[in-house]
Amino acid sequence: MRLMGLDYGDRRIGVAVSDAFGWTAQGVGTVEKRRDNGEFEAIAKLVNEHEVSEIVVGLPKNMNGTIGPRGEICIEFAQELQQKLNVPVHLWDERLTTVAAERTLLEADVSRKKRKLVVDKMAAALILQNYLDSKTKR
Repeated sequence: MRLMGLDYGDRRIGVAVSDAFGWTAQGVGTVEKRRDNGEFEAIAKLVNEHEVSEIVVGLPKNMNGTIGPRGEICIEFAQELQQKLNVPVHLWDERLTTVAAERTLLEADVSRKKRKLVVDKMAAALILQNYLDSKTKR
């Protein structure tokens, strides 16, 4: 039972996958968004490749907990993903995950160019790890 975490962005979608036990999340890469919605095919391929049974999509909420325009776009994406792939899709509060990923990369002294390449998959891993952690604390 693997889960996939997605960090939905304007240009790229960060992708992370859990281990087989659902304990840890690892970033696996990014999917480029396309005008022809080819990102859904790319995600479907990753779902099959990693034997994913559920997907967690980061939901960017405002700091006061409300959902703004960016959040509405992510909700629409999650709904479309669920329809096209026919797997359960969960929304998870992702406030500040990209900021945390950037901060971690800065502290590790990763160059700006390299940060740009990995920040999306790292944010996806943080989203998924937070979701996994919330499920094990029951």
